[in-house]
Amino acid sequence: MLTVAYLANQIPSPTEHYVTDEIEELRRRGARVIACSARTPAVVQPGDTSRPEIVLQKLHPLIFCRALWLLLSKVDRLWPLFRRVILGGNESPATRIKGVAHTLLGACFALRLKGQQVDHIHVHHGYFGSWIAMVAGRLLNIPFSMTLHGSDLLLHGVYLDTKLEECSFCLTISEFNRCFLIQKYPQVRDDKILVSRLGVEVVDKCPVSSNERSPFTLLSVGRLHSTKDHAFLIRACIQAQRAGVDFQCLIAGEGPERRHLESLIEEGGLAGRVALLGHVPKEKMSSLYEGADVVVLTSRSEGIPLVLMEAMAHGRIVLAPAITGIPELIVHGKNGFLFQPGSVADCSEQLLFLYSLMRSKDLADAGCLDWIRHAAQIQVRQNFNRKINLEAFASLFLERVEPRKDSLPHEDLVLQQI
Repeated sequence: MLTVAYLANQIPSPTEHYVTDEIEELRRRGARVIACSARTPAVVQPGDTSRPEIVLQKLHPLIFCRALWLLLSKVDRLWPLFRRVILGGNESPATRIKGVAHTLLGACFALRLKGQQVDHIHVHHGYFGSWIAMVAGRLLNIPFSMTLHGSDLLLHGVYLDTKLEECSFCLTISEFNRCFLIQKYPQVRDDKILVSRLGVEVVDKCPVSSNERSPFTLLSVGRLHSTKDHAFLIRACIQAQRAGVDFQCLIAGEGPERRHLESLIEEGGLAGRVALLGHVPKEKMSSLYEGADVVVLTSRSEGIPLVLMEAMAHGRIVLAPAITGIPELIVHGKNGFLFQPGSVADCSEQLLFLYSLMRSKDLADAGCLDWIRHAAQIQVRQNFNRKINLEAFASLFLERVEPRKDSLPHEDLVLQQI
């Protein structure tokens, strides 16, 4: 039986359901999957199938001591990685220190996997977990692979050159990402980088027109983080208010930017129009989508956001910046709308245009919007369907990963003795 150690930032995660979906799909195909979480997850109920078997943040101090000895005894095997961390590139001293610490965590991970007959390590996201997985793979003499999304390669691609060279293959969620990686890292073989799209549940209902709703309702969903740039949306709302639009804007999500956004809302005189809803449970999102005229995304960096897929699956009009892989999901004027990245003016103009269409008495305008809502659902059903894309992921993954051909453990004598 194929045994895969699957490492993610946090398992289970309230926002990364696709991780547990992929684990369950691989298990359904007959693979044994060891769920591994880098950080301590929220409370998990006993018997929950998404419960992690290994949590790196909760390691016993003895494991760290054994891991340190393992690093000292395997310096020759890990020297290329140490050389890259200490001597290569132009990373800051703080980043290099973190790299050394993550190498130690990689040794801890190898010790936790020892004796479990692991054939392959897969890690989701290219952050520090991918370095940990790479180190563990070297120590156990087994291959590792990774899935890259957006910010982990566009904004925070630390040591990504080494990770790409070392991995057996790399999955990424958009064609834009694949082209970006091929162009930026020409030393990496093209056939190692593969597109594996995410997806959402298909909604089996006709899209509902909201042209008569008052006020004009905007919805934004995402963590309150500077990368999601909700401040940009608030500035666009200020423009809409100045234009005399009767609107409300609901922002669902929680995060470190909350106080800053509250200040912007107060300063902009939007206290009665823009509401920060905090974290909204997944089961309550459908009613939010169905109550929105336009679902707006204003991120600075993204892969292909699930939020947009979910909104389109519900037949909502979507507005997003024309960045990264988003144009692979949204075709401007056909199944949604795009605005020029970084332009509050263009975003505001698009919102005013949509407002005028939705308040128009012309039946042709209403019909145009209904066609766009319908086209949005078709796009998700055909290309971003959770069930279909999960099956495609598992097939692609299992084609690339093979179980060991013998019953002997991969670890060498030194690792077995630690």
